[in-house]
Amino acid sequence: MMRVGLFILTNLAVMFVFGIILSILGVDSHSTIGLLIFAAIFGFGGSFISLLLSKRMALRSVGGQIITQPSNNQEQWLFDVVRRLSADLNIKMPDIAIYDAQDVNAFATGATKNRSLVAVSSGLLNAMTQDEAEAVIGHEMSHIANGDMVTMTLLQGVLNTFVIFISRILASVVAQALDDRNRGLSQLAYFLIVMVFETVFGILASLIAMWFSRYREFHADAGSAKLVGSTKMIAALEKLKTSYEPNEDASILAFCINGAKKAKFSELFMSHPPLEKRIEALRNRTYQN
Repeated sequence: MMRVGLFILTNLAVMFVFGIILSILGVDSHSTIGLLIFAAIFGFGGSFISLLLSKRMALRSVGGQIITQPSNNQEQWLFDVVRRLSADLNIKMPDIAIYDAQDVNAFATGATKNRSLVAVSSGLLNAMTQDEAEAVIGHEMSHIANGDMVTMTLLQGVLNTFVIFISRILASVVAQALDDRNRGLSQLAYFLIVMVFETVFGILASLIAMWFSRYREFHADAGSAKLVGSTKMIAALEKLKTSYEPNEDASILAFCINGAKKAKFSELFMSHPPLEKRIEALRNRTYQN
């Protein structure tokens, strides 16, 4: 019930702020152009704000700390690998962090290729060999070099805009149909119809976002195989089969190398392909970077 309440309050707040912004800009909020402006502002706004704050938010969610100076051999090895792969990919060396977690995982995030972060769990460093860990780092560095964080943000912005725009267009059509039948439609009823459409189209948008997320995982695997060798990358993925279920926050799990192992509803809703499929793709060289 709390989530439903928050969802309703958020939508009310969005509509209220939208009305104020368009009034200031002198745009008719009931026009198609006005609605499209509203959808774009809120569709892309939240995505880009999340992207700009991604490093800080990710570190806070896992309790990680950026390492400015290696304090032991393990950290020095990590720095050396990231530095070498950065040079190979011709990008600026990202910030490096280690966070305390049992699960074997790592993720990359950041607003641009040259202002990024690679974070590695203590569980990964303890459980994997250096060759396996190097492959994981290569996977995350490939995400950065491919610009996956920005691309995912743009896609999410487009999807958000579509969901907001089409939901309100269809709700207006329903409202007009009811008015034509002299039944009328209250603002609350209109708002509830909008929420129903947003839920339906939000699920469809999620399917598209998850498909792209799985697609970029295949390519990051291929990128790592190109950097350090497919044997190391396959060995790393095999090791992930025996790891703990990831505990990272949902907001960053899509950028981790180790996603949820089992689909809650369907594989279509998974941000990562099953490990078996990723290994098979590397062996068959299905995806090339």
